[in-house]
Amino acid sequence: MLIKEWKKEKKYIHVDDSLNYKMSHKPITQEEPMGCGVACVASLLGISYKKTLKLFGRNYNLKKGAYCDDIVKTLKKAGLNYNYSKVNGKTKKYINKIGSIIFISPTKKYRIGHYLLKTENGWMNPWVNLPKNPIKAGLQKKLPGKPQWIIYRNSNL
Repeated sequence: MLIKEWKKEKKYIHVDDSLNYKMSHKPITQEEPMGCGVACVASLLGISYKKTLKLFGRNYNLKKGAYCDDIVKTLKKAGLNYNYSKVNGKTKKYINKIGSIIFISPTKKYRIGHYLLKTENGWMNPWVNLPKNPIKAGLQKKLPGKPQWIIYRNSNL
């Protein structure tokens, strides 16, 4: 398991960054309508959705979900050095880096946008069968929309 330590008194984890990008990320199902960002972080860290939600703490709002800066702050708590940017000419080439989290622009299917995690086996989509219930996570070959924001490992750029 990737978690090296869990400090209950400070409620954060430390993840071995070198191992994190050599594993196949397990699909994690989002457990609420706005939980795609939490599920992507859970898959990236190799921990459960519930543990990841605790890690987010105040950086997560059930009604609004997680913004890019909330995700970066949470990854920092886990010991990972990430940043985010609007997808542009400089960052576009890093979309397909394993461990990148992409927020796609709203589409007919994903009306408010959606986060997906790039894995060795494709894109981890935490609600691949939207709008159906029960919610299912899965892997897909292509992004289901236009990338708008990228959350990337600082060493990517």
